[in-house]
Amino acid sequence: MPKIVKQSVTLPARAKELYAMYMNPRIHAAITGGKVVIGSRVGSRFSAFNGALTGRILQAVPGRLIVQSWRAKPFHKGDDDSTLVLRFVSAGAKGRIELVHANVPDHDFKGVTEGWKNFYWKPWRKYLASR
Repeated sequence: MPKIVKQSVTLPARAKELYAMYMNPRIHAAITGGKVVIGSRVGSRFSAFNGALTGRILQAVPGRLIVQSWRAKPFHKGDDDSTLVLRFVSAGAKGRIELVHANVPDHDFKGVTEGWKNFYWKPWRKYLASR
């Protein structure tokens, strides 16, 4: 049965800036270390890590919210796409990202859960510290 990943991370940049970084393919790639394709319009294609992650933008509210259809290479052919919701919240001079990642297949739940921590939050924190 598909599962839901919930995570929250506070980073040393304003919420609007974090949103802009995620939506900018050059900066997103600098954070994650792989090619990124992303656009802000509904229906825009998304791919990261040289195509290991793919999907489409379902909703985008500038500076506040991103909703994507999302799938990873380990997903099986018959697995439905998952839905990723990233909410960007002000926390003073910092920003918090509240993540809800729904419909994650059981067989990739651990990979997705750990992937956010290891391939997004840690490198994003490192990227921000190096600016």
